[in-house]
Amino acid sequence: MKFTKMHGLGNSYIYINLFEETLKEEELSNIAVQISNKNTGIGSDGMILIGPSKEQDIRMRVFNADGSEAKNCGNGLRCVAKLAYEKNLVSKKDFTVETLGGPVKASVHLSEDEQQVELVSVDMGPPRLLKKDIPLKGDPDSKTIEEEVEVSGATLKMTALSMGNPHAVFFVDDINKAPVEKAGPVLEKHDMFLESANIEFVEMIAEDKMHFRVWERGSGITQACGTGACAAVAAAVLTHRSKKETTITVHLLGGDLHITWKEEGNIWMTGPAETICEGTYRIRK
Repeated sequence: MKFTKMHGLGNSYIYINLFEETLKEEELSNIAVQISNKNTGIGSDGMILIGPSKEQDIRMRVFNADGSEAKNCGNGLRCVAKLAYEKNLVSKKDFTVETLGGPVKASVHLSEDEQQVELVSVDMGPPRLLKKDIPLKGDPDSKTIEEEVEVSGATLKMTALSMGNPHAVFFVDDINKAPVEKAGPVLEKHDMFLESANIEFVEMIAEDKMHFRVWERGSGITQACGTGACAAVAAAVLTHRSKKETTITVHLLGGDLHITWKEEGNIWMTGPAETICEGTYRIRK
């Protein structure tokens, strides 16, 4: 099959164009595991499929490196938008993408010669704050804002929400001392999360700046997580560390995202998307 490898701030996926390729549903998880392996495959954080949609302009499906299917991926969305526009899968600069987490609006920003997409803005929708929408154990109609959680003998304060996929955000004083590698895998699989979760650690530098590290569900430590950055900004507003309509620069390992929680309720994310290479991969049976 033909593939395109792309990254959004170092968060890399293998993109398959289902307008041209045909894959069997029962083989998708295995293919994602194969091609994500850096030693015997191509190497990536997972696989993203781009195909036709009955209700939106295009459809995106996300498979993590372990073969599990995710509901959404912010960095992946930006790459999908770039690829779809540059490969003429869409003809408009503003279009919609179907995801398991719901429909998403995307806008591409072109280079001066209008041949390449340099930046992509994505309407990530509103954060979902109720426990039943994350989903998280407890009173289904309550919110989780700075709720204490015991992890490996330490007490951490958690703000949980969904951006189409589950996130738990923890604010720290020093991002370099955040227990990403130690606490991340424990929290990801904690039984309070009914579908596991993405784990984010955040250090606020100012009202409009933050450092960010992530342990992604199904992938481990990654260079960036777009939905996680959106969740971090929402958590900063919910805990009064920032305000709505403030565009927050999120410093991730792979680079910066610019995120705003609008007054009307939706979160907008703007950032880059880059093509790494294209090629052909032989699927192993």
